Parts: sequence; structure tokens; C-alpha cells
Amino acid sequence: MALGFQLALYSGLIMAASMAGGLAPAMMRFTHRQLHLLMSLVAGLMLGVGVFHLLPHATEKLHFDVHAAAGWLMAGLLGMFFLIRAFHFHQHASLEPDDAQAPGSNAESEHSGCLVHDHGHHHDHDHDHDHDATHGHASHGHEPPTAHKLSWVGIGFGLTVHTLIDGMALAASVQSEMSFGGTAWFVGVATFLAIALHKPLDAMSITTLMASSGWSRRSRMAANMAFAAMCPIGVLLFFAVEHALTANGTFLGAALAISAGVFLCISLSDLLPEIQFHHHDRLQLSLALLAGVLIAWGLLFIEPKHSHEPKPGHQPNSPMQFSE
Repeated sequence: MALGFQLALYSGLIMAASMAGGLAPAMMRFTHRQLHLLMSLVAGLMLGVGVFHLLPHATEKLHFDVHAAAGWLMAGLLGMFFLIRAFHFHQHASLEPDDAQAPGSNAESEHSGCLVHDHGHHHDHDHDHDHDATHGHASHGHEPPTAHKLSWVGIGFGLTVHTLIDGMALAASVQSEMSFGGTAWFVGVATFLAIALHKPLDAMSITTLMASSGWSRRSRMAANMAFAAMCPIGVLLFFAVEHALTANGTFLGAALAISAGVFLCISLSDLLPEIQFHHHDRLQLSLALLAGVLIAWGLLFIEPKHSHEPKPGHQPNSPMQFSE
């Protein structure tokens, strides 16, 4: 009962955060610099959660088999990497808006107010250029206009899969920490914060691209609501898969390690391009990154206390297997 209530609470809050992010383009002014400072903070938080929380818990649930933990982590990292490469979905829009409102204003919104930061941009240009002034044309100047109407579909699909994985990570994290005797409100809070702070950026990407492509407000709202529901669905998917496998704690350990790999991939894919291509804000972005890592580290002191040492005489399982 406590597990279900905690996950329902977290899922509801994440849905609300995601919905708010999707509505942000029509409601608030969010500058390019503010957006990328937030992205660096969230990237640092996800990096810290993956290293300080998910990976140690995964190792323990995998009976301290570090090779298995490393293998599942690599599977999660590479899986998310190839998902990003295939669907090119980690694009975050900078909102200085009235963009995203006028259906016929593609060019203007992409260049000024609604600059979509494409992580697939060319890396062979001069890195000392003014990113805000020139980068938008480099990404979009040669794209045919007919591609824009459905340009959000691949991004939406990739982010949907990513969010389902986030939901599974949340369920695995909360279940793992509760198994160590945690009953307080902060069980799984590190994973929850990393997801809750990241979902608005993802939802913002989808609705901003839809708006710049001419989709109606009703269509954007429907897509925003559907995307917000993906995290709770991911939570349910975790328990469905766990029940189907009828595995012991080894499945939970694998899920935590895969989630750690996903968090590492997402954090670095968001972080490295921002610090590399924003020389004028490099110090602020680096400090925001460190702040996120420190928040994740600080949360170690409020999570349930448990041992990360193997029991005497314990023999780990063979790597990447689901049995005792």
C-alpha cells in the first residue's frame, strides 16, 4: 500500500510538471540563457542520481555482481544513445514568446523566439561564434518547409519511449529504497526530482515544435496530456514486466542499472553540447552542473540507510542473468 501511494503521488506530480512544461510556451517568458542554465542543473542532477543512487542500488540488488551491473548500465546507455540517434529527440526550445502561437510563423519563431536546439548540428564550425545569432540558421536553413508539419513526431516518439523508461526507473528506485526499510516521504526522491525537473523541458520541446508547425491549441493540449501520462504508464509497465518474469531482486537490479545508464546518457547528451557551444556562459553552465551533482550527493543523507557491502562468503551471479 505504501509503495502504491508513494508512486501514485510521484506520478501525479510528474504529470503536473510535464503538463506545465507543455503549456509554458503560451504562458511565460523563458530566455535562451535561463533555459540552458536549467538544462545544465538538471543534467548534473541526473548525472549524480545515476552515479550516487541508481548504480549502487543496482549493484546491491544484483548481489554485488559489479560485472552484471556494468553490463546492464552499458545496455541502458547504448540503448538510449541509439534511440536519440534514431529519433533525434533531445531538442529543447528557448522560449521568448509570443512564438509558438502563430501558426504561420515558422521562420520567425525558429530564428528568434523559438530556437530549437538541435543536438544533431554540425560540429565542424568555429566554436567561438555567437551561438544565439548564427546557430539557428545552421540547423534549419536548408530543411524543406514540408518537413515541419510532422517534425515533432519523431521527437515525440523518442521522448515517449524515454519517459516510459523514466517511469520504470522511478518504480524501480522507490521499490528498491523501500526494501531497505524506508517509509518516509523522501523514499526515491532523488530519482523523482531528476525526472520531475526534466519532463517540463521535454514537453516544452513537443508543444513548441507543434506550435511552430501550425498545429492548433487543442491538438497541442491533447499531445501534452498524452505525453504527461507516459510516466505513470511506465510505472505500471515496470510491475507488469516484473510479474511476467517472476524474477527475484535480480530483475530490479537490472532495471536500476539500465536506468543509471539512461540517466548518464541523457545528462551527458544535454550537458556536453551546451558547455561546448556556449563559451560566453561556460562558467555559469559549469556551476549549474556542479550544483545539480551536489544536490544528488546531498540527497544521499536523507535516503534510507543500507549497506553497500556484500555479505561474508557471498558469491555473485554470472553477469547479465536473472537467477540466483
